[in-house]
Amino acid sequence: MSGMVVTANGNDSKKFKGEDKMDGAPSRVLHIRKLPGEVTETEVIALGLPFGKVTNILMLKGKNQAFLELATEEAAITMVNYYSAVTPHLRNQPIYIQYSNHKELKTDNTLNQRAQAVLQAVTAVQTANTPLSGTTVSESAVTPAQSPVLRIIIDNMYYPVTLDVLHQIFSKFGAVLKIITFTKNNQFQALLQYGDPVNAQQAKLALDGQNIYNACCTLRIDFSKLVNLNVKYNNDKSRDYTRPDLPSGDGQPALDPAIAAAFAKETSLLGLPVAAVPGALSPLAIPNAAAAAAAAAAGRVGMPGVSAGGNTVLLVSNLNEEMVTPQSLFTLFGVYGDVQRVKILYNKKDSALIQMADGNQSQLAMNHLNGQKMYGKIIRVTLSKHQTVQLPREGLDDQGLTKDFGNSPLHRFKKPGSKNFQNIFPPSATLHLSNIPPSVAEEDLRTLFANTGGTVKAFKFFQDHKMALLQMATVEEAIQALIDLHNYNLGENHHLRVSFSKSTI
Repeated sequence: MSGMVVTANGNDSKKFKGEDKMDGAPSRVLHIRKLPGEVTETEVIALGLPFGKVTNILMLKGKNQAFLELATEEAAITMVNYYSAVTPHLRNQPIYIQYSNHKELKTDNTLNQRAQAVLQAVTAVQTANTPLSGTTVSESAVTPAQSPVLRIIIDNMYYPVTLDVLHQIFSKFGAVLKIITFTKNNQFQALLQYGDPVNAQQAKLALDGQNIYNACCTLRIDFSKLVNLNVKYNNDKSRDYTRPDLPSGDGQPALDPAIAAAFAKETSLLGLPVAAVPGALSPLAIPNAAAAAAAAAAGRVGMPGVSAGGNTVLLVSNLNEEMVTPQSLFTLFGVYGDVQRVKILYNKKDSALIQMADGNQSQLAMNHLNGQKMYGKIIRVTLSKHQTVQLPREGLDDQGLTKDFGNSPLHRFKKPGSKNFQNIFPPSATLHLSNIPPSVAEEDLRTLFANTGGTVKAFKFFQDHKMALLQMATVEEAIQALIDLHNYNLGENHHLRVSFSKSTI
């Protein structure tokens, strides 16, 4: 067999018969089947990179198949073993990998030029010695990795990202030994240690700037100055995978054994229909259902049909009952999700039930608004036992305490993947204003905001004058101004949009 030549002219199907024996003898050429139609050479090469150098590739576009040749047989064996335990996915479809009957690929270079160019580019980055001409790989990508430890920051964290989701994504590039997660400067961060700096390098190249879920949870990755992490506890914040015997520490529950078993059998999570996932399809090659299942198992993300963390109704208490209205709660909670219904309790008017569109939104609103001041009182926000907010019976006047906002035109998150998902920030003294008509000047806006009872400390228009930043003296004043002025009619059919900003002026 070893002298057999495969030429890349597409009519070789006769030679590929009998390639589907799973138990073929090991070969450094792998046969990959069931590829999605639009898949690129780069994506196929990326499957092999974590295991060693990729030396050739042949795509059979019409047949949704490819041959991938690795530099050594051991690399190919490691790759086949890994992917037999963890089903590989490209563009959310499972694909199949097995040894080919061919011992090497001899491809007709003119037909395979594009693949060769891709291969050279990828290899140049991987061997980290030849700068790439004409491609946009930054210098830092080409310098050899110093540390096996990566520092990961997650931007636009609209859905919670758990330690297990990180483990699942980063394991594609080699064995992950340890992970520590923490929050710093209001941002979720993690330190993650591989056994070898080369794995860290490949993960950084492949994942930096990628989104975990659709249009949110963007990974920002750097090498850490640390070369070894010291993990004291195994819990949902930190984990040392080399030492399962560590205690869970400070009353943090260790991972529930049932969940741990689910992660061990990671492939069992892949059985979830992708439709069950809130974030549409995931641009990263984690099967999104698995990531969401992992997060849901950790009780953070509400998925239809998963009870953990899926509660959409919030109980808000310690409200200022003289001042609060369903509309004001709709506006404030609407910053973090689409409020469906609000009910101020008839017998206890300092408390209200607020129904959000999904469990993620209620979780976000709770995380951001619990403990903030509204109308001079520190409000408490918790998940309610109720599944929905009941509307009053027909013909019963409940004094306007219950309001259905299901069809409100003011929902911020109706469009999946809209920019608004990426601009969710905790309440802050600085507000972001948009949709300002040309005729409205800085002075007009300063006056308008001062009339809400606070002090305007600073103001700055963006270049196009349609948007501005405006800073109030305190977070409480900014919350009040947002409640009063979001959707305020500035004339010329422009309704002002107000949200919290992460910038300062």
